[in-house]
Amino acid sequence: MLSLATCHLPLATCPMFVLFTDFGIAGPYLGQVRAVLQAAYPARPVVDACADAPAFDARASAYLLASLVSFYPTDSIWLAVVDPGVGTERDGLILEADGRWFVGPDNGLLSRVANNAREVRLWRIQWRPEWLSSSFHGRDWFAPVAAGLAQGRLPECIAMDPAGMQGYGWVRDLAEVIYVDHYGNIMTGLRAEQLDKNTLLRVGSQRVANARTFGAVPAGAAFWYENAFGLVEIAVNQGRADLQLSVGVGDEVRCVA
Repeated sequence: MLSLATCHLPLATCPMFVLFTDFGIAGPYLGQVRAVLQAAYPARPVVDACADAPAFDARASAYLLASLVSFYPTDSIWLAVVDPGVGTERDGLILEADGRWFVGPDNGLLSRVANNAREVRLWRIQWRPEWLSSSFHGRDWFAPVAAGLAQGRLPECIAMDPAGMQGYGWVRDLAEVIYVDHYGNIMTGLRAEQLDKNTLLRVGSQRVANARTFGAVPAGAAFWYENAFGLVEIAVNQGRADLQLSVGVGDEVRCVA
């Protein structure tokens, strides 16, 4: 086991904490987590990568998380919490993937980041705080670990093979809806580079063709495109694709041509 005294982490220039959660903007939860991080390390800004990840859905959230990380600097420390198993015996993990650090539950949420990275180190967290609520491990357990990483300290933990984490064997491309944004656009777990531009997608009961962007189709028309994160996204120009196509997170998206 590694301890605070024996581990030295190259995090002196860590630029930020990054939060990825399903907590939502409203309510007390984000503020509580931010308070722990800022109290421990006030010099580091806290940035929200996403506060409305698919609620209770670690698998869909894992694909969304993996699509976002490259837009943030190396040495950033991510607190990733989509944790329907909070309070149970599921473990907590620390992941270093291509120079970025992640703290979160071992429920598959971090698996896509680990699977996509070139260089990976992984630890199972052994340390527990003296007091740990049964319903808010993001604040009481994972946030203190993330704060310690920013100070160059690794808590008591055990190094492990990434292949042993939950979800590591999941498919690289997930042909499902993984996120619906504020506009009703439907993000999938498919990498756009894997699809020919002539491919038709079946989404709900409709077939959807490719277009480069919204203005390339008439108002009210559905289309698929490569979004800003490199994933296949389905939208309706000046409308809500989720309502028009009657689909949501977890629904299948199929290539039909």
